[in-house]
Amino acid sequence: MRLPSLAAPAPAARRRLTPRRIGVRLTLLYGALFVVSGAVLLAITYLLVARSPAGGVLIGDPGGEPLPAPGDGAGGEAGAGTGTGPPGTHAPFVPGDIAGQLRAQASRQRREGLRQLLAHSVTALALMLVVSLVLGRLIAGRALRPLRAMTGAIQRVCARTLHERLAVEGPADELKVLADTVDGLLGRLEAALDAHRRFVANAAHELRTPLTLEHALLEESLIDRDATTESFRANFARLLAISEQQARLLDSLLTLAASQRGLDHREPLDLALVAERTLDAARPEIERRRLRADASIGPATTVGDPTLVQSLVTHLVDNAVRHNAPGGRVEIATRTRDGRAVVAVANTGPRVPPERVELLFEPFQRLSRTAGEGHGLGLAVVRAVATAHEAALGARVRSGGGLTVEVAFSAGPDGSHAAARRGGT
Repeated sequence: MRLPSLAAPAPAARRRLTPRRIGVRLTLLYGALFVVSGAVLLAITYLLVARSPAGGVLIGDPGGEPLPAPGDGAGGEAGAGTGTGPPGTHAPFVPGDIAGQLRAQASRQRREGLRQLLAHSVTALALMLVVSLVLGRLIAGRALRPLRAMTGAIQRVCARTLHERLAVEGPADELKVLADTVDGLLGRLEAALDAHRRFVANAAHELRTPLTLEHALLEESLIDRDATTESFRANFARLLAISEQQARLLDSLLTLAASQRGLDHREPLDLALVAERTLDAARPEIERRRLRADASIGPATTVGDPTLVQSLVTHLVDNAVRHNAPGGRVEIATRTRDGRAVVAVANTGPRVPPERVELLFEPFQRLSRTAGEGHGLGLAVVRAVATAHEAALGARVRSGGGLTVEVAFSAGPDGSHAAARRGGT
């Protein structure tokens, strides 16, 4: 037979016993605090009265003459000095007897007074409990009125009304700070939603343009009755180039989404190895454009996602190669500075207005719409990857034209094993 458990109530049971409305909880809290404080005050008062010294009983006048016996005249009739008792009795009168009776009567009156004090105090405390609950309810309702107004305003906010704000006025108390915090959150949500809408519109435009061109090439091949094998090959080569551009665009979009989602895992890596691999992969394009590559590779170990870091360096080098001047230079450097692993890529090229540098790191933003300049996602991917790694990203305009982009990652473990691997390859 299983005995019933005497353990404390489960958390779910305690939650069921707790009132859900904060107004009720505040009312009960105010009432409980008043009852406790009132009870403590009454207990202190009772103890002070109970421990106060009782008044004495005086027998005889200050001159030392004994009190007259009950029934004696005021002027002292005959027989008053004989020391006999009251009329009709023969027992001697003893002043100590009446003193004891007076003390007993005073003690009874004191106890009765304390009892009445306690009863009246309890009654007054009960009445004040009712009054405190009513006042507590009013005070709780008044205190929660701004919170109810904010809750209603937040419930009315949707995707079409994110521009609305609570705009609570008054002293800078906790409710005002809460309202300002909610307004700030709504502002950030509105900005994020606008950026998401622009991103979707730009992505749709970037994807629609090559699809339109592909459709036109295919249609031209079908309706051209004089098409030759060479024309078919030329159209297919253009279709293949468009397909490769779309693949790069999709890869950039996937990398951007993955970096914005955060890091799934981290592992030690050396930016020097990443830079060397990236520069080797880009060397054919660098030579085709007749550019000069200058590398200053030093140990720069960090911890991060190798795939995303590789994508960051690749987009930096690709951006430096694409937006360069004929006969220009591409400079890549890795080093450890102030305890951080730094990779920097610089290039010559057209002059970049300083006010547009920050804009270049937005998706689908570029200096011009010249064909062959990519889709404007390279630096956006760089910023997203840097943000995911909590790395410091900086860009500055070169005096002769071009741009220098530098990313500083947090320092990783000792790079001696990476340097050894570089020396053996």
